Amino acid sequence: MRILQVTLNRAIVSILLPSAFSKQVARFSTDRSHLFPFDPLSRTGRHSIRKCHRSAAFHLRARHAPAPSIAIGVKEFASAAAHLTVKPAQMKTTRLEAFSDGVLAIIITIMVLELKVPHAVEFAALKPLLPVLLSYVLSFIYIGIYWNNHHHLFQATEQVSGGILWANLHLLFWLSLFPFTTGWMGENGLAAIPTAVYGFVLLMAAIAYLILERAIVAKEGRDSFVARAIGPDWKGKLSAVLYFVAIPLAFVSPWIAGGLYVFVALLWLVPDPRIERKLENRKE
Repeated sequence: MRILQVTLNRAIVSILLPSAFSKQVARFSTDRSHLFPFDPLSRTGRHSIRKCHRSAAFHLRARHAPAPSIAIGVKEFASAAAHLTVKPAQMKTTRLEAFSDGVLAIIITIMVLELKVPHAVEFAALKPLLPVLLSYVLSFIYIGIYWNNHHHLFQATEQVSGGILWANLHLLFWLSLFPFTTGWMGENGLAAIPTAVYGFVLLMAAIAYLILERAIVAKEGRDSFVARAIGPDWKGKLSAVLYFVAIPLAFVSPWIAGGLYVFVALLWLVPDPRIERKLENRKE
């Protein structure tokens, strides 16, 4: 009879209490030295069972109902996410400048490696190399001019785009032909066709630089800082016109065409303070 009562108590409690708690009670009740302290059929037992029932119902509701703090946090997060404006990542100019600097350095290295060392020790041995040396000096000045202007241009540029990257590669392509045209013109002593080809490469490089400027202005806007710093760029446009005139003149007189190339280089050797002045004013 005592065993039947214990079994009945365990069955009632397992129905009323949550599963995890009922297992603990069942394990407790299996120990015969700790039997249930109440009779489920007595008044005290029925009262205890009702208390267990209310406790079990409370735990079941708490288990399935979301916590108020979590619900409030989720609601606030959803409200903040609805008003969140995600800005796309901006591409900076750092890698473009580093790549361009490396390409220009390689171009200068290739040009200087094209210079042949004379085997004689007299100054007269340099006379046959003089056209090559002069063409190298002229091309070195041009590469320096482009590097200087490129550096100032991207100091005023905030970000780049795919179009700017391709425009920059277009410029580097024409500059990379400088070693070839420099050596060809120098080795042949200012012959007509090599001199005209040299002018054609200068013309295409000037046009490529103008395209790069337009691509940057189109990206940042006509009222941007870089657009105001570049301005009308009359020197760049005048240079392209002079190159265009020098190409046919090379077939008339290569020395006149060469003189125009030198004039444009001297024109750019005079410091162009447009962008630098704008940068200083912005810092102030």
